[in-house]
Amino acid sequence: MDCPTLKWGIIGTGQISTAFVTDLVLPRDDKNANHVVQAIGSSSKEKADEFVKKVAPESTATTYGAYDSVYADPAVDIVYIGTPHAFHKEACLAAIAQGKHVLCEKPFTLNRREAVEVFDAARKKGVFVMEALWTRFMPLCQELQKAVHEDKVIGEVNRVFCDFGLHMDLETLPRSSRLKNVALGGGSLLDIGIYSLTWGLLLLDNGIGETAATPQVFSAQSISQKIDIASSMILHYPQTGRQGILTSSMQIKTDPVFARIEGSKGVITIEGPATSVPKKFTVIPRGEDAEKKEYDFSRPGYGFYWEADAVAHDIAAKKTESSRMPWAETLRVMELMDGVRERGGARFPQDDSI
Repeated sequence: MDCPTLKWGIIGTGQISTAFVTDLVLPRDDKNANHVVQAIGSSSKEKADEFVKKVAPESTATTYGAYDSVYADPAVDIVYIGTPHAFHKEACLAAIAQGKHVLCEKPFTLNRREAVEVFDAARKKGVFVMEALWTRFMPLCQELQKAVHEDKVIGEVNRVFCDFGLHMDLETLPRSSRLKNVALGGGSLLDIGIYSLTWGLLLLDNGIGETAATPQVFSAQSISQKIDIASSMILHYPQTGRQGILTSSMQIKTDPVFARIEGSKGVITIEGPATSVPKKFTVIPRGEDAEKKEYDFSRPGYGFYWEADAVAHDIAAKKTESSRMPWAETLRVMELMDGVRERGGARFPQDDSI
């Protein structure tokens, strides 16, 4: 279908769901899918009603004060899960059990074991499931990968540096905050470090999932109140000698230039308001007389619609996995983060059964 239609059920009415639905209803000249906000589920019907009034006032979405009602709604094609990390597995399994397709926010689950459980359920049910790592679907990300791996604009890649830091003022947050509550998957790694890790994986190697090269990983975490307030990862690819230095912090905000790719013929910098939201990259060839070239990308709204459009086309094509974010890639990233946490000390109660 040239412009398939998806009817969305939204689970959770917090900040991330607000941004996602705002993009679903945003008028766009470049859209190649139709998105209908069909149902909203929240902890109360009043919250769901307020969400629709604020975010999608022109929609005719049905509002529910329970998530199960969204999963059971026969008009819903796909469920978007925007709840805190610790509730992702439960929500995914409940939606899949009702035969719904699923787009679940990152991190997909708290650990690899939980992700395997979800994918096994999806495989048995024959539904589409994807982790919503929205940055991977942005045109800038895809153009940058082409420039690095296919066009080789800076020659052979040697190193990648990437940081994602936010000043989260943890001392003023209540213990119940998802950012600092260990039972909710709090800490920097799963919340923002996953983006630094993603950029490293995408730029150091052109494989994905089962076709990706396997790096050696060295890491360390700074632990406070049982969560990691900072994580550092070094990826080393023995096959090529390439290295990635990838970091996250809850103590200080990253500068706009958040990543640097060093190659045999030059350097590329990536910048934007956050590591998850790149705005442009700059190619700086080696040599005093070489002219740098900027690649700027416009982004109306937030930029969640690119992944939503891709999901609509995959489902229309009867796929159960995305080629850009396949299940094997989610499992690979989850396994790497499991290792970082095991070495660094950031453990969740849900890890006890691993």
